[in-house]
Amino acid sequence: MYFMHEGIVYRSTGSWYAVKSAATFYNCRIKGRLRIKGIKSTNPIAVGDRVLFEIDPSAPMQGIITEVLDRTNYIVRRSVNLSKQIHILAANIDQVFLVVTLNNPTTHSQFIDRFLVSAEAYRVPVILVFNKVDTYDNQERKAVAQRRQLYENIGYSCLEIAAMQNEGIEAVRDLMKGKVSIIAGHSGVGKSTLANALDPTLELETAALSEQHQQGQHTTTFAAMHELENDIRLIDTPGIRGFGVVDMSPQELGDYFPEIFKLKSQCKYHNCLHLKEPQCAVREALDNEQIAASRYQSYQQLLEEDTTYR
Repeated sequence: MYFMHEGIVYRSTGSWYAVKSAATFYNCRIKGRLRIKGIKSTNPIAVGDRVLFEIDPSAPMQGIITEVLDRTNYIVRRSVNLSKQIHILAANIDQVFLVVTLNNPTTHSQFIDRFLVSAEAYRVPVILVFNKVDTYDNQERKAVAQRRQLYENIGYSCLEIAAMQNEGIEAVRDLMKGKVSIIAGHSGVGKSTLANALDPTLELETAALSEQHQQGQHTTTFAAMHELENDIRLIDTPGIRGFGVVDMSPQELGDYFPEIFKLKSQCKYHNCLHLKEPQCAVREALDNEQIAASRYQSYQQLLEEDTTYR
């Protein structure tokens, strides 16, 4: 006789999932039919998912996941090559801390904007965390301040930290209390270092940058959720090199840029794509420097990609 339980996925390692039910962890596999249940992602189950699973009395610490319960939200990435496949980074999350660095490695504005668009589409709040500020000279600090102001003006929360020096960590911890949070970003920006600073007992592996390409080495292979003090649940994700957004119509894309969405009703045409249409409020705001040129460039690039993918 099999017994049904409900639990939360804490770790994904390919074919096995660590599922916590009450205070006990079970090693679970997916029931075969879940793989063909119309889920177009590379991973039908993600860390943070609430699932139903059966336990075989003959193997009491192992189970079979039979159902994924409805998600409140999730965040996905699509391959940046010409592929329709998506990968779910995590599900049922309260917020994402996107760790960015000015250099070593460089986090480009386009990457940040792509991530923010995807998060907006799936109703996931994002806090931008500018790391390694202790390593920057005065000019670089000004560049960080300018980028921070750009995103704060749009409405995004921003923090500056030096995870290696344990500076600014308390502000991150305060925002995480009682919530499920993701730490995301390129490899090498300091995601695992930040997690270890929040709780040194985690002892997550960190690695130096590749000197040849100034890119981080992938120290986190699979996503995993960790429980910290103050009812903090933290999801550590593998480093992301590129970030292709999921399918959305050209008319819909601007809705996920808050500053564009705010102005769209003032455009002459209700289906304005804010390119060359007359009396476009977005283009006027761009000309008046009320919308950042880098943001508009990201919007244009995503529109072009959308045409390529269709």
